[in-house]
Amino acid sequence: MISTDPSERRALIGEYVLGLLEQEQAAEIAELIERAPQAAEMALQWEQHFLELSDRLEPSSPSPGLWPRIQQTLNLNRQTSAWQQWWSNLNTWRLTSAALALALIAALLPMPWQADTPGPSAIYTAVLQPPGEAAAPGWVVHIDATGTLLLEPLRDDQVAADRSVQFWTLVDPKDGPRSLGLVEPGERLTLTAEQIGAVRAGQLFELTLEPAGGSPLSRPTGEVLYIGRAVTAALN
Repeated sequence: MISTDPSERRALIGEYVLGLLEQEQAAEIAELIERAPQAAEMALQWEQHFLELSDRLEPSSPSPGLWPRIQQTLNLNRQTSAWQQWWSNLNTWRLTSAALALALIAALLPMPWQADTPGPSAIYTAVLQPPGEAAAPGWVVHIDATGTLLLEPLRDDQVAADRSVQFWTLVDPKDGPRSLGLVEPGERLTLTAEQIGAVRAGQLFELTLEPAGGSPLSRPTGEVLYIGRAVTAALN
């Protein structure tokens, strides 16, 4: 059973965001986040906090064998595509590798919730994964210097005929989420800068399972399939 003590509950949600909980406890926290707005806000705060902490780490070059190992783990086609080229050159996996270190230092550093906003020529990337599963990426968001967004699948998920997958973004919890449209599982989606608006580091992107045709409300109503936050990949 999840503790009712506010500090213990906040700590559990932080461990959930890092993917450190056992499967049963992670499922309880995921259910709590889905039904309790305060818990969902805590999860968003922790995500942004850890992203800001990771930005303080010194960048390191991945080993030559990193991308082949990722391909083998995810059963990806070994043909090199354009997105794989930029993917292999980015330190996208720093959050996963730094998770345990962040768990240790999180309590020692202040918790600034707002991320800095780089200039309009920034390039961003976001790895979307199931909530609480830090090593199970399903989609990649890439936003180039013109503001064009490419949503690239890493899996070919199957969705029931009476369901739709909807793409969302969230900049500030006070403003609420904004729909970026429906997504066909296993297919790329390209959106213009006008469609997605301004982007900043720490911005949330997620895919949810909704009724056919999308959410009947102006917010997600179904299960969160994949979620992640934008990090600055480069500045032009």
